[in-house]
Amino acid sequence: MKRWLRHHRYAFLLALRRLRLHPFSSLANIVVIALMLAVPILGAAILQSSQPLARQLSVTPELTLFLASGTSADQQQALLQRVQAESGEEITDAQLLPREQAMRQLQADPAWAQALNALGDNPLPDALIVTLRDSDTPVQQARQLAETWRQWPGVEHVQMDSEWVRRLETLLSFIRVGLGMLAVAVAVVVLATVFNTVRLQALTQRDEIAVARLVGATESFVRRPFLYLGALTGLAASLLALLLAWLALMPLNTLLGHFAQSYGIHWSMQLPATQDLLLAGALVVVLGAAAARLSVTRHTRF
Repeated sequence: MKRWLRHHRYAFLLALRRLRLHPFSSLANIVVIALMLAVPILGAAILQSSQPLARQLSVTPELTLFLASGTSADQQQALLQRVQAESGEEITDAQLLPREQAMRQLQADPAWAQALNALGDNPLPDALIVTLRDSDTPVQQARQLAETWRQWPGVEHVQMDSEWVRRLETLLSFIRVGLGMLAVAVAVVVLATVFNTVRLQALTQRDEIAVARLVGATESFVRRPFLYLGALTGLAASLLALLLAWLALMPLNTLLGHFAQSYGIHWSMQLPATQDLLLAGALVVVLGAAAARLSVTRHTRF
């Protein structure tokens, strides 16, 4: 056990020394990887901070059921009771809006009064206003209810009054896909950069490796410092990417705060959760070590 620990300590210190021997190339590789890592971190911060935005902007998620012409008062009450009975756990309120009451509300608005006075008859249908409970997936919930209610007799049309929420969730889904593709690109950059770095290190130290083998060094002893070199490169790049993302969020949140206040809401971007950042950093370290192993396996057999 002591020998195993001594070998790993030697490999770790040797990897640090090799990083110090080539400071500019090592720093350039770390910066390249860090810049690529900072982009998905910022994207994840935007995505995570945008999800509660719909709840802050929407007052109440509502569905409006426009009833067919000629629906009697008894049929309207029956529809109201059916909504309350079958969807009571998903709604907070449901109320009838007779066409006469809707007309009076519009006529009270000066912007509509003159246009409505020019109409001879009341063109508005009777409606049923349903207020949904808050949920993590408001659009999916509203869509499912709307599809169910459209099949009911007496319901001519169902309108989701928070249609913009659907557009926002579509945009967030697009961002999720984009972040996934960007994560793949980052993995490729990490692999390529570390692979090339280790390859150059191995070719530069080929004489040292040959001498070590002559005195009995095993393959694992020769390759171990390069694995630590790849892992340390990934770790340093992850820490630098986190610092860059944190620094970038400071001016962005200042500008975003002024913009959000003009709409009467509070919105600021935060870094992803600590466990997510730790998992991402560990993955980058593993990718660095894997790229180093692949490279050193191919370029240390002289």
